[in-house]
Amino acid sequence: MDARTVLRVLDAVAPNAVWLAGGWGIDALLGRQTRDHGDLDLLHRSDQEAAVLRALEALGYRETLDLRPVRFVLSDGAAELDLHPLDFAADGSATQKADNDGAVFPYPADCFVAGHVGGVEVPCISAAQQIFFHQGYAPRPQDIADMRHLREAFGVDTHF
Repeated sequence: MDARTVLRVLDAVAPNAVWLAGGWGIDALLGRQTRDHGDLDLLHRSDQEAAVLRALEALGYRETLDLRPVRFVLSDGAAELDLHPLDFAADGSATQKADNDGAVFPYPADCFVAGHVGGVEVPCISAAQQIFFHQGYAPRPQDIADMRHLREAFGVDTHF
């Protein structure tokens, strides 16, 4: 997936609220592409899911994997979008369901920030939130590289 595709997806879903996460989210924070990306992790407001899906279907994306309530995947045959629905509170914080038993992933209000893809300002999640989500599993080589980039750029501590 390239930067043009990311920007085309973001343009298509506007004005709905979405944020980049995962590898593209980290690259947005850094303001440059650091590696190849197999997919795009996209957070969205659960109350806007129908509109987001209509916009992405108009681009040719179709659902290929349903792991709701946690996430679901869309593909156009060339690129995959990994969508994560968020439920927002009045204070701007959000939660993402983590399973079918009521567990949630927290998103503090201040984790919703902006970065840049291809020189264009885009919504993404903060370095702190990225680090939070890169815990509790065996890291892949790209995860190790992503955390190294965050340490170098922002002087933050990571657990690997």
